Amino acid sequence: MAQHHFHLTAQWEGGRNGTGTIDAGNLKSVISIPKEMRGPGVGTNPDEMLIGSAATCYLITLAAMLERQNIPVQELSLKTEGVVREERGLKFERITHRPQVILASSATADQRKQTEAATERAERHCMISNALRGNVELAVEANISTVTD
Repeated sequence: MAQHHFHLTAQWEGGRNGTGTIDAGNLKSVISIPKEMRGPGVGTNPDEMLIGSAATCYLITLAAMLERQNIPVQELSLKTEGVVREERGLKFERITHRPQVILASSATADQRKQTEAATERAERHCMISNALRGNVELAVEANISTVTD
């Protein structure tokens, strides 16, 4: 069984409203508490990193599924929203992925149905979604269209 190890180093200066840095190879950033949570809003924050992780995993999974099914994709993009509830503490409540899939004009009705199914399946197969499932509500609201000549 193969294992993959990922590492992150972090530094922090100050108290609650301080700032820090993270370095995880290709991910290097300043970090702090977001302004929405009465922090300094410098650099990124755990909330953005969590939805970023969920979104990139979902998008890569969806792209791989569409490729394996030979779906003629013209354009693939994604908007993801994370909702944190502040009530007796903070709780990351929901992540909603809103993929936009534009199929080539050569796409068949069957390929469109396969694409619709893949947008839902990708969320269930994404490693990050599976790590969050049961703690965070996960949803997909896909928008699928076809290029018209």
